[in-house]
Amino acid sequence: MKGFYMGFLKKRLSLIKLQSLMLCVILAASLFTFTGCQGNVQNNGKINIVCTTYPQYNWIQNIIGEESEEFNLTLLVDGGADLHSYQPSAKDMAKISSADMFVYVGGSSDAWVFDAVRETVNKNMKKVNMMELLGDRAKEEEVVEGMQDDEHGHSHTASEDSHGEHEETDEIEYDEHIWLSVKNAEILVQKLTDVIKELDTDNAEEYQGNADAYIKQLSDLDKEYESVISAARLKTVIFGDRFPFRYLVDDYNLDYYAAFAGCSAETEASFKTVTFLAGKVDETGTKAILTIDGSDEKLAMTIKDNTKDKNQEILQMDSMQSVKISESEDYNYINVMLKNLTVLKQALS
Repeated sequence: MKGFYMGFLKKRLSLIKLQSLMLCVILAASLFTFTGCQGNVQNNGKINIVCTTYPQYNWIQNIIGEESEEFNLTLLVDGGADLHSYQPSAKDMAKISSADMFVYVGGSSDAWVFDAVRETVNKNMKKVNMMELLGDRAKEEEVVEGMQDDEHGHSHTASEDSHGEHEETDEIEYDEHIWLSVKNAEILVQKLTDVIKELDTDNAEEYQGNADAYIKQLSDLDKEYESVISAARLKTVIFGDRFPFRYLVDDYNLDYYAAFAGCSAETEASFKTVTFLAGKVDETGTKAILTIDGSDEKLAMTIKDNTKDKNQEILQMDSMQSVKISESEDYNYINVMLKNLTVLKQALS
């Protein structure tokens, strides 16, 4: 799978030459900054870990625990920036270049990563591609019935797919929202711990103990999801939005309908998509239409206005794609997933 991801993302880079050129300029600037102002990026004897997304960052916080003073831990996609539109600054590139451990998702939004790791100053850097760590658990991006297709501008129907009228000509694209599975989180926390133990062998036992305790919390959360969902009246969720929760619903055998796939750049759905989703709201009897963090809820409201009863709640689930780490003291991966479970419980009741 490693070879596949490398080939896939390199192909994506060839399609965005202008973006690559801009990144090269940034790289040159960052290397100048690194060599000319080295005091800004020296590790001062600490272990530098750079993460692209919040879930990895928070998992590592729990792994290093009381030894956090031994680390410089950095979250790149901070301040509310969105994973899918993020482009690294010269300062970001300098941080990556000097990192001892660089953790990234490995999906299509990380096309810029190859430029970053190619120009690293620290040639012993541990490069951690989380999708590679998951192996066969990584899932293909899918377009389900009623979902608007970015590329072709129409909604899919079951008959189109079953009769092969919609030909797949592109390379397979994998769903990069792997952190939205608690089961995946358990696997990834252990694999991240293994890398950190290699970086600091003296405290390896402590890191493993921290990881074991945190994985136990994740396991308990997973069981809570299973309990709530198995007791739910409904087994289908409807999103008037993008849908990054593929891993989550698959873990607990839930069905879903949504306006757009998880990595879609679309914001306006066709009339066909709206009426299809409104019909599914009526058919399932759900009392909630779901959105994701950052949504203006306009599409969800339009779907609601096209239902028979027009009395559904608009509820939001947090995908952790756009996070400010200073947001609140109690904002962390487990608390976010607990809040998502509360929303799911209401939507499935």
